[in-house]
Amino acid sequence: MQAGRLMSREWMVLAAFILVCFGAATVGSWFTTLSLEGWYADLRKPAWNPPNWVFAPVWSALYLMMAVAAWLVWRRSGFRGAPGALGLFGFQLLLNVSWSWLFFGLHSPSLAFTGIVALYAAIGATTIAFARISTSASWLMAPYLAWVTFAAGLNLAIWRLNG
Repeated sequence: MQAGRLMSREWMVLAAFILVCFGAATVGSWFTTLSLEGWYADLRKPAWNPPNWVFAPVWSALYLMMAVAAWLVWRRSGFRGAPGALGLFGFQLLLNVSWSWLFFGLHSPSLAFTGIVALYAAIGATTIAFARISTSASWLMAPYLAWVTFAAGLNLAIWRLNG
């Protein structure tokens, strides 16, 4: 019976991490959705800008991988054993949402670029902190870091083309 309770708790914590990550995605998408048709559509973008439909599936996969990564860290160390790593995770998630607000909410590619640089640093720090606890968790963060590298370049290009 005890093993069943532990397994049930593990699945509940995984579900909680998934809900937190997709909750952040939902908040970010509120800012994005309001600006896609008007402001964003009117911006000049580089030729290598992906079509809008690419972003939702990519971000969905990334949020799921982030949730699993955080869960693996929790599984190995618990909340008390990894407060720094999981705190960094929460911080980078807040920066992630704030980028959507800066770029799409405030219509400010320049402020958003500053935000994405901070996000990049926070993701890097989180990935390093995760690596000390779970190699698998750090590898699950790698695609996110790669995508944000691409997104930072895209953000910079849009700023330069429209600034």
